[in-house]
Amino acid sequence: MVKKVLLGLVVVLVIFLGYVSTREGKFHYERSAVINAPAEKIFPFISNFKFGTQWNPYDQKDPNMKRSFTGNDGEVGSVMNFDGNAESGSGKLEIVSLTPNSEAQIKLTMTKPIFAENMIIYTLKPEGEGTRFTWAMQGDGGFMGKLMNVFIDCEKMMTSEFEKGFTNLKAVIENK
Repeated sequence: MVKKVLLGLVVVLVIFLGYVSTREGKFHYERSAVINAPAEKIFPFISNFKFGTQWNPYDQKDPNMKRSFTGNDGEVGSVMNFDGNAESGSGKLEIVSLTPNSEAQIKLTMTKPIFAENMIIYTLKPEGEGTRFTWAMQGDGGFMGKLMNVFIDCEKMMTSEFEKGFTNLKAVIENK
């Protein structure tokens, strides 16, 4: 009897793992909002890690987060290492590409709670009297990402943080 139950559990586990392995591991999450300001006023906030605490919800999750900065602020090669609580995790951000007043590409390397490498892409485009700010994150979660996506709506979780960031950035920039 015990052998049959164990065999049944193994079969269910194999089927579940097979299902997980067929899911897409690559992801691209993106949202945008219009900010009532020119790109020149917004760009420093997305290209300089030291301004993140003013608007980025990930920087605000842990007020005791330890941060260290290397490289020239707002330039390619600039790095922010961070070590935070369980919610914010640990890792580093590195600016890999900048197009002034238009785009910032940032490599995110998470080391805790799980290892992950993703790209964050901030894009600014004129729209009417303001600027459309697009925030995208993309990467390949591998098997662990596939497994997590079975239980958690990662896109909803990530993009709700993007929306908080838009609200915060609008408040900082539009009220200056």
